[in-house]
Amino acid sequence: MRYGEPAIAGKIDALRAQGCERILIAPLYPQYCAATTATANDEAFAHLRRLRWQPAIRTLPPYHDDPAYIEALRARLEEGLAALDFEPQAILASFHGMPQRTLELGDPYHCHCRKTARLLSEASGRELMVAFQSRFGRAKWLEPATDTTPAALPAQGVTKVAILAPGFSADCLETLEELAIRGRDTFLAAGGTDFAYLPCLNDSPAGLEMLRSILGRELEGWGRGT
Repeated sequence: MRYGEPAIAGKIDALRAQGCERILIAPLYPQYCAATTATANDEAFAHLRRLRWQPAIRTLPPYHDDPAYIEALRARLEEGLAALDFEPQAILASFHGMPQRTLELGDPYHCHCRKTARLLSEASGRELMVAFQSRFGRAKWLEPATDTTPAALPAQGVTKVAILAPGFSADCLETLEELAIRGRDTFLAAGGTDFAYLPCLNDSPAGLEMLRSILGRELEGWGRGT
């Protein structure tokens, strides 16, 4: 974990204790952002710089448009929709928000999110709306915002909605509390009738197969050793 336990430093030490001389650092953020992917790598490098004997290191590139990732999202989306007892009039893909300044400074995050949504829409044959959640502070953040988008839909005649969070590898407070609980309350209070939050990939068969695919590919051609 970047924050908390098990910590990145401890896991690197555990791998070295097992004799690993080649280590792939794989931040599980599909869409690259300096505030997420880069800080996870930075945390690993901060520990490595204190070692007298460093292992060889690779880092996992962004996989926002990887066919295996898009297919896993498509399978998870269809699985979630099939379990509903209503037909959504709109499907909202909510990504973690970032300050607008990150885009202006050249961070590719916004473009990566938009491309993920476009590819998923094409793969599933379903139109997706895109919004960005977790805003705070006074700075301008990426828009449209997830906390206001669902609230505006009932007035437009959209009373049945499903929300998914493609940028999160696993469900957490920012999906379960912010979307599944507060998002539902906001939507229903605005006049919506049916709301569903569709789970992240988590440890689903589709999600694990995707990770095996992209991690295995990045570990190829590394010569001998682990």
